[in-house]
Amino acid sequence: MAVDDDAVEVRARAAVARHRYDPADRARQQIDVARRWRQQGDYRRAGLLLALTMPTVEEHCGRESLDVAQLCNEWAVVGKYAGDFDLSEKLYLRALAIFRHRYGACHNTVATVLHNLGGLAHARGAHAEGEPYAALSVRIRTSILGPGHPLVGADRAAWAALLVGCGRADEAEEQLLRALAIFRAHHGGRSYEVASALHNLAAVQHRRGRLEEAIDEYREALLLKRRLLGPRHPDLAVTLVNLAAALCRHGDLSAARHHFALARSILGPQVSPDHPTLVAAVQGIAGIEQAAASGRRVPPPAGGRPLLGGNE
Repeated sequence: MAVDDDAVEVRARAAVARHRYDPADRARQQIDVARRWRQQGDYRRAGLLLALTMPTVEEHCGRESLDVAQLCNEWAVVGKYAGDFDLSEKLYLRALAIFRHRYGACHNTVATVLHNLGGLAHARGAHAEGEPYAALSVRIRTSILGPGHPLVGADRAAWAALLVGCGRADEAEEQLLRALAIFRAHHGGRSYEVASALHNLAAVQHRRGRLEEAIDEYREALLLKRRLLGPRHPDLAVTLVNLAAALCRHGDLSAARHHFALARSILGPQVSPDHPTLVAAVQGIAGIEQAAASGRRVPPPAGGRPLLGGNE
């Protein structure tokens, strides 16, 4: 992990210690520490800290406070990444109700939670359920910030992931290209947002059967993610699994098995056993082993369609 990430965590821990006599301020600092752990891929520790922090926030800030809404949203993000989808949905809906009550229907915080509910539906495979959330987040955020803002790009990219799942690949590609143009204009070519958009563009090509294009774009996205996040971050796993699946269909089983196995080893300590990406990795390895035992060149498909990378 980058040195400045470690420095931020050290400062956040020090802030928790400084505010130990003010429960509300201490709780806010603990949420910041949990966010840092989540960004580093330590989902279990982040979720535990947020669960321990919630009673203090409710008692000292109020059950309908903005502090509770912020904690709910952060905890829900952790829950989604860890595969605890029911908890995540409950927390997102609680945050959404508080933000709408406080700010009204057209506010940045409301768009953020709608974006996140779409991402949760995508993780669950409930694409038709999540697509209206994502579309609404784009409309709200565009009306507030304008069409070229990076957050609008993130909303478009998340919407595209759901459009692909709904079988609307052409619409998804259009949204991804618009998002990618926004990201490159604001962040250049080396940002997580660019990597995520590249991954999803590759998944569109993958579903269309354009394997060589998909493999090249997966590899580009994976290289960028490794540079930005490090070699063992859980977010690499979805790209590793998709790249492995494309390599399987292309006939390169040795490389495919390597990528499936790496995804499994990265995710194993951090997510539930039924997490879709972990399941796809395990099934992919089993399919390759079965193919090798039977003498087939290409194993049967495992894990369904290519997985799309989502945002919070």
